[in-house]
Amino acid sequence: MISDLGPDVRIILLARGLRSFAFSNLNVVFAIYLSNIGYSTLTIGAVHSVAYISGAVLSALWGFSSDRLGRKRILISLSVLTIISTSIYIFSTHLAMILLAVILVNVGAGGTAGGGQGGGPFNPVEQAFLAEKCKAEERNRIFGIMAFIGSVLGSLGALVSGVPQYLQEARGWGAIASYKPLFALTVLFCIAFIFLYRRLQEEPRPRETRRFISKKSGIFVTKMSLLGIVDNLGAGMLSPLISYWFYLRFGVELKALGLLFFLSYLLAAISFLLAPLIARRIGVVRTMAFSHAAASVLYLILPFAPTFYLAGVILVARSFLAYMDNPLRESYTMAMVKSQERGSAAGMTNLARVVPFGVSPTISAYMMQSLSLTIPLVIGAALQLTHDITFYYLFRHERPPEEARIQEIKVEGAGG
Repeated sequence: MISDLGPDVRIILLARGLRSFAFSNLNVVFAIYLSNIGYSTLTIGAVHSVAYISGAVLSALWGFSSDRLGRKRILISLSVLTIISTSIYIFSTHLAMILLAVILVNVGAGGTAGGGQGGGPFNPVEQAFLAEKCKAEERNRIFGIMAFIGSVLGSLGALVSGVPQYLQEARGWGAIASYKPLFALTVLFCIAFIFLYRRLQEEPRPRETRRFISKKSGIFVTKMSLLGIVDNLGAGMLSPLISYWFYLRFGVELKALGLLFFLSYLLAAISFLLAPLIARRIGVVRTMAFSHAAASVLYLILPFAPTFYLAGVILVARSFLAYMDNPLRESYTMAMVKSQERGSAAGMTNLARVVPFGVSPTISAYMMQSLSLTIPLVIGAALQLTHDITFYYLFRHERPPEEARIQEIKVEGAGG
């Protein structure tokens, strides 16, 4: 699957996989860890909101900077910041320090690996770098492989989220100290990333005086960004707190949650390999819109599941459908803008998607605490379904260049 890929692409894929492993186990336990420290549900939601909003703004700046300063330099800088951020979790439980940590790099409270991401602020820079290192006709496949590797390693990382419970029960560790090894593991990984990224080969980027982004690319990015706001306002109603929702709704243990998210990440990983094959037959836009719409319907059903088992089945099925569009959306965005604008475009679309994703947890946490556990999911599902229908209407005729060429060849062949 990766034997024909260049060394730079392999380095990015390896780093994404290891980061997904580390980020995913922290994503599962982070809200529960904050609860064990003594913070309320509303405070936990606020921490997630701060993490996502600051992460989105900084991701846009990192993407913009990577177009000017180079992708390699930014990736190394982000690795250093992640070491600092995660080290704060190890040595402090004070709210001000935790907020500082999630602002620097939103580890644990953001950059979920469930969708094969595990990238956080690394994402826009990696997307732009990969798009430059692969052929247009191979871009969907490579982005799918990256998401697949991220999700598989993320699923294994989710299993590790049971370590704190094991340390407490079998080794007698304290409720707070038992989480520290997971943070320390992420620090070790990030040290390795610095050495990996130093091996990347990148041509020096000439100094440019052009404007931020061209008009044509700007129109495309604006439409994608506005839709991303709607989509992620809905997704953020529960996704950042999904493990906490299961914890409150069914009273399940960390081990059960780890297994549940292992399965959901695994199914998401399979969908990433299928997505480019489906897109080749029915088109990128249709694949993205149809799969995500089906996932939105499952999202609507989830809060009414009477048992943990049934809710888990729905969540796993939704994971298979909901994340299928992730690598295709990234690839599609890179295809529709100029090479020298890719970092900026990825950063801007990421900003538009993550900011509402950051606002939602506080709203959702308030509803969960004061109204009902069900209401956030119903609202979120309605918003995401609205996004799916609108996305298909706006982009059904806008094909990426390589897909448009294939269509032209088919039309010419039929006419001949």
